[in-house]
Amino acid sequence: MDRSLKSLDVVYGTTLGVDRQRVLRNTYALLALSMVPTVLGAWLGVSMGFSLFSGSPLIGLVAFMAIAFGFFFAIEKYKNSGVGVALLLGFTFFMGLMLSRTLGAVLGLSNGGQLIATAFGGTALVFTGMATLASTVKRDISSMGKWLFMGVLVMLVASIANIWLQMPALMLAVSAMSVLIFSAYILYDLKQIMDGGETNYVTATLNVYLDVYNVFVSLLNLLTALGGERD
Repeated sequence: MDRSLKSLDVVYGTTLGVDRQRVLRNTYALLALSMVPTVLGAWLGVSMGFSLFSGSPLIGLVAFMAIAFGFFFAIEKYKNSGVGVALLLGFTFFMGLMLSRTLGAVLGLSNGGQLIATAFGGTALVFTGMATLASTVKRDISSMGKWLFMGVLVMLVASIANIWLQMPALMLAVSAMSVLIFSAYILYDLKQIMDGGETNYVTATLNVYLDVYNVFVSLLNLLTALGGERD
């Protein structure tokens, strides 16, 4: 009887391990695919001079939040079907459009291309480091979630306030804080997958995508503010 129970435990544990690896593998694959519509959206946005904030910053912010949360709701609703994947890719296209305003401004600098490449390389290093750390850390880090969420709320309030305050020092502080918080979120979200806390790869990809996106944007803002060169 004891042997049978032990055998069942081994089989159950092996099955869980396989499921987690499949979710992680699918998450990495969909994350890589999501970069295609992001780049396409960014390219199109730069070409068109797209900006959701060209009029009233408040109206632009409300429109962005409404569209983003609409995508979040729809992706969560259809996360177990191909519709969820399509919606996720649509969302990443939209985020590429939103990124185009920043990219357009950076490309106007004499070293803009170098700054973008450096931010991309830095983001890749952060992701690789956090993914490696997530696979080696054995302890449960789920308690990090509430502290990271509180940090995001503080950062969000400061970011909204700075739309009107336009304080360079506050922008730098928010960007630096964002790099740290979302780097930690990459670790947290990947560890959730590895520990079985997140079992849907569409939701997992959305979480990790937002982490990576915010690290890239924040790094680019920091690099531009500290090393941007005008003609």
